[in-house]
Amino acid sequence: MITSSIKYEGSFRTTAVHLRSGEAIVTDAPVDNMGKGSAFSPTDLLATSLASCALTTMGIVANNNGIDIDGASAEITKHMASDPRRVVKIDLTINMPSDKSYTDEQKKLMEQTALNCPVAKSLNAELLQNIEFKW
Repeated sequence: MITSSIKYEGSFRTTAVHLRSGEAIVTDAPVDNMGKGSAFSPTDLLATSLASCALTTMGIVANNNGIDIDGASAEITKHMASDPRRVVKIDLTINMPSDKSYTDEQKKLMEQTALNCPVAKSLNAELLQNIEFKW
């Protein structure tokens, strides 16, 4: 089954539609690459996907192990290089809810889950993934 369809809207903008749900994502080229920067750029989505995947897989493992991570959040910084233009580093900070207590075993389980999420394992080994957890 096709996952999504994407249409080029002109002026460096696309609309991607998730076919199963009908949800849409708009992308725009970044300001430093001829765009308006009015939406996620494709490389923003790449970096954001790492964080979303980490939190999602943590949620699945947490749910299966009776661990409450509701309220966890993430902050992403994407670092670009040129020639060729590409993402070279992603700084990801995962903030765990401060109103909850976690054992060392639970922390290790959540950290290993995030570090080994499918997106993390799919990215080029040359792309530096700097992942920090704040408990």
